[in-house]
Amino acid sequence: METARGGGESKSDSSSSSSRLLTLHNALIVTMDPQSRVFRDGAIVIEHNTIIAIGHSPQILAQFSSLPSSQLLDLQGQFLLPGFINTHVHTSQQLARGIADDVPLLTWLHNCIWPYESNMTPHDSYISTLLCGIELIHSGVTCFAEAGGQHVSEMARAVELLGLRACLTESIMDCGEGLPMAWANRTTQHCIQSQKELYKKHHNTADGRIRIWLGIRQIMNATDLLLTQTRDTAKELQTGIHMHVAEIPYENQYVANNRGVDHGTVAYLEKIKFLEDNLLAAHTVWVNPGEISSLSKASVKVSHCPAAAMRMLGFAPIREMLDAGVCVSLGTDGAPSNNRMSIVDEMYLASLINKGREVFYKGTTDPTALPAEIILRMVTSNGAKSILWHKEIGSLEVGKKADMIVINPSSWSMVPLHDCISSLVYCMRSENIQSVMCNGEWIMKDRKILKVDESDVISMAKHASVELMKRAGITVPSRMTIL
Repeated sequence: METARGGGESKSDSSSSSSRLLTLHNALIVTMDPQSRVFRDGAIVIEHNTIIAIGHSPQILAQFSSLPSSQLLDLQGQFLLPGFINTHVHTSQQLARGIADDVPLLTWLHNCIWPYESNMTPHDSYISTLLCGIELIHSGVTCFAEAGGQHVSEMARAVELLGLRACLTESIMDCGEGLPMAWANRTTQHCIQSQKELYKKHHNTADGRIRIWLGIRQIMNATDLLLTQTRDTAKELQTGIHMHVAEIPYENQYVANNRGVDHGTVAYLEKIKFLEDNLLAAHTVWVNPGEISSLSKASVKVSHCPAAAMRMLGFAPIREMLDAGVCVSLGTDGAPSNNRMSIVDEMYLASLINKGREVFYKGTTDPTALPAEIILRMVTSNGAKSILWHKEIGSLEVGKKADMIVINPSSWSMVPLHDCISSLVYCMRSENIQSVMCNGEWIMKDRKILKVDESDVISMAKHASVELMKRAGITVPSRMTIL
C-alpha cells in the first residue's frame, strides 16, 4: 500500500476530521505509474482533489473506512484508470464536422476551415467547445491540448463549466496565402500581445485546470519574427508552444525553397533554436531519420493523430520516433478532419496503422509494433509529459491530482476478458467509459454529463452551425440525388 507519507502513514492521520475523503474500492486499478503496477481488488483514496493512498482494498479500507469523513464507493470490479489526455484538439471546429470531407489539406484549409473559423462569433466558440468537451468526456478524456482556435476566452468559459482540464491556445498566423480578410492584416506584435493578454487573464484559472500556451498554426503562415518571438515569449512565460509540424510534403518543400534549409520544417526550426522541450509538434508525418534524431535530442514532444493522418497526411514514423526516445502522445485533431472525437478510437487505430505501416514500408509483418501497453501510455503518462503536466496528472500515484475514469468491462464489446491491458486498447469502446472524474470532481457519472445539459448543448449547436455556415458562405455539395 502506498500512502501520502509512506510506511503505512497517511496524510489524513493528522488531518482534521472535516477533510473530505472519498475511497473507491473493489476495482482493477491500472496505475500507469513508472512501475506499471496493476492492483486487482484495488482501492484509492482522494482528499479534495489529490490522491493520498493507493493499494489493495483490504489494507486501504482497514485504514480509512472508519474515519468519520470517509465516503466509500464500491466499483464492483470495474476498471479504474488515469483520465485520458488528448494532445491535439481544435475545439473551435466542432460545429464544422462534415463540411470538408474527402479533399486535400490546403483545399480543406483555404476553402472551408478558414472561412468557417474567421466567421465565428465568441458565442460560437463557446458552444463549439461545449459540444467538443461533451464528446471528449464520453471517451474518457479529462485533459486536452487545444491546437489553436478562435476566441480563447470563450473556450476557457466552456472548459471551466464542463470541469475539464486543458491547455488552451489561440490560432496564430501573421502571413501567408489564403488567409481570410479578417485575419490578413494581423501583425506579429498583435499576435504576441494577444497571447500575453490571454495568459494573464486565464492561465492557472478554474482551480488550476486551465493553462495558456502559445501557438503557431503552421510554418507557412508564420514569419521568422513570429517564430522567434513566440520562442522567446514562451521562455519568458514558462509555458508551452503548440504547432503543426511537417504535415505534408508541400510544407517541407515550401520551407526548403523559402527558408534556406536543405529539407524542411524540422531542419529550419532547429536552425532558429525553436526545437525545445516545451514544443508540442502535431502530426509530424514527413520527417527523416536525421530530423527524428533532432526532435529527440531537443526533447520535443509529438502528438500523433492516426485518423487525421490517414485521412489527409500519410504514415507518420511513430515507431522510429519512439525507438529514438521521442515522447509521443495521441490526439484526435478537430471534428472536420476526423469526425470522431474519441481518443478510444485513436488508440485502436494507432496500433493497427503502425503495425500495417511495417508491411507497407518494410515488406515484413511485425505484430509487436506499438503494443497495447505503449498505446495506453500514449494517452496517459506520455500525454501528461507532452503537455508539461506530468508532475500532477497522467498516472494514479500518491500526490497526483484525482483525474480518473471508471470503465465497465462487462459488455459485449469486452467480454470475455483475458488480458486487461490488451482489452483496453483493442476491445474497449467509448460506451464502456462509465464515469469520469477531473480534479477530484465527478464530471460524468453513469454515462451522464453532470455539469451541462447535453440536449441543450446539442440544440444550440444545431442552430449555431447553420447560422455560421450562412455567414461563411460555405455550402456542402450533395454527393447523391436527394429526392
